[in-house]
Amino acid sequence: MEKTTHFGFSQVPEQDKVHRVAQVFDSVASNYDIMNDLMSLGIHRLWKRFSIQLSGVQPGQRVLDLAGGTGDLAAKFATLVGEQGQVVLADINAAMLQVGRERSLDRGVLLDYAQVNAESLPFANNTFDIITIAFGLRNVTDKEAALASMLRVLKPGGRVLILEFSELKIRPLKPLYDLYSFKVLPFLGKLIAKDADSYRYLAESIRMHPNQETLLEMMQTVGFDRCDYHNLSGGIVAVHRGFKL
Repeated sequence: MEKTTHFGFSQVPEQDKVHRVAQVFDSVASNYDIMNDLMSLGIHRLWKRFSIQLSGVQPGQRVLDLAGGTGDLAAKFATLVGEQGQVVLADINAAMLQVGRERSLDRGVLLDYAQVNAESLPFANNTFDIITIAFGLRNVTDKEAALASMLRVLKPGGRVLILEFSELKIRPLKPLYDLYSFKVLPFLGKLIAKDADSYRYLAESIRMHPNQETLLEMMQTVGFDRCDYHNLSGGIVAVHRGFKL
């Protein structure tokens, strides 16, 4: 029997999900930064800043930014690791990676680039001091495989930071949050990116992503140590952190 997985609220053949997610990000790539600012009222920048603080990044370290998109997080890391360090901006989607490369060059930021599948990272064991994935894990089909792959390429003593939409913990706000997610976001997508369906999928994918406690258990199961998480904006997003000891 053919294995299926969720694509938003729909069930699709497992091998089709990567293609469907790629179509979403092919569509939104050129407007990705503008939509992020609109959707979060610019607060996504504060969420990413907090993630960088939790990373404890030091000059000379090697950083892998998975699902790095347009490269805003990678650019910040590049300034912190300096010329002796290395930042790899990685994404499974070629269109997103191209936009990230163009934006990085415009910023005058020197990065390395890699088109990769997070489930099977093409790097040697114990390569990176820090791995980040911001708003990308929920689009991965086999999240356990991706977490295990991150653990493998992380150096002993290194850490992973997962910034992702999660479960809102302020119950009275849930009806308003649902209205915003399923009505306002697709409207903004149609207005700005001429694509309501992709932003409807993004809203649905948030609801299908493991909540804070479930993701923490998944990280522990694959072998990360000293795992914790920090709720931001009432749990709309959370930053999970784990170490390879």
